Amino acid sequence: MREDPQYAPEHLALEAVRRLGPEAAQWLAKARAERPDATADQLAEQAIRRFVNRARLSGAVSGAAGLPGAVIDVGVLAWTQARLVLHVAAAYGADPEHPDRATDLLVLQKVHKAAETARLALGVAAGRERAGALFGHAAQNPLGRVMLQLGVRLARMAGVRAAKRVFAKVVPGAAIILGTWANSSATKDLAERAQTLYREHRGGVPQPRRP
Repeated sequence: MREDPQYAPEHLALEAVRRLGPEAAQWLAKARAERPDATADQLAEQAIRRFVNRARLSGAVSGAAGLPGAVIDVGVLAWTQARLVLHVAAAYGADPEHPDRATDLLVLQKVHKAAETARLALGVAAGRERAGALFGHAAQNPLGRVMLQLGVRLARMAGVRAAKRVFAKVVPGAAIILGTWANSSATKDLAERAQTLYREHRGGVPQPRRP
């Protein structure tokens, strides 16, 4: 992502499905074994509580760490929220390892308004990954500028719409409280959108693969 910050959300979405999709599938199998009578809504709520708490904790830590912590937390929050979406998808019967989940991530996070444009951007990002592997990455910009671009794009991925929600985390005397609020608020909003999406499309999304 650092080498191609323009497409940071797309790279994160692709990598999240590759790395975290299997984790979500394993979680569902374990949760089903432990609670065979649990409904999809109950399993989704279980996952939501878990990841909202993690987002809240990382917000508090970043608030205590000041501006450097706030910048790092944006990336951590985006990753946590990707895990939440994939777990919610699994709870409602959607395959968390399916490539369409990357499209869902970008639309749910409002990085793209429509699935078609999200798929196009994902295709571009995937092509750049392949090209980078073939020809190597030549960083053209100073690290500071690259990290700033990356931070802005990941902030969008994490649902941090206004700069004040990031910089609220470094306000003296209130950073920990505001950091906790900013992260938990954005994550709860995302959870509601994810539940709505997968409830509505439960019969039409690709189902988990059977061994």
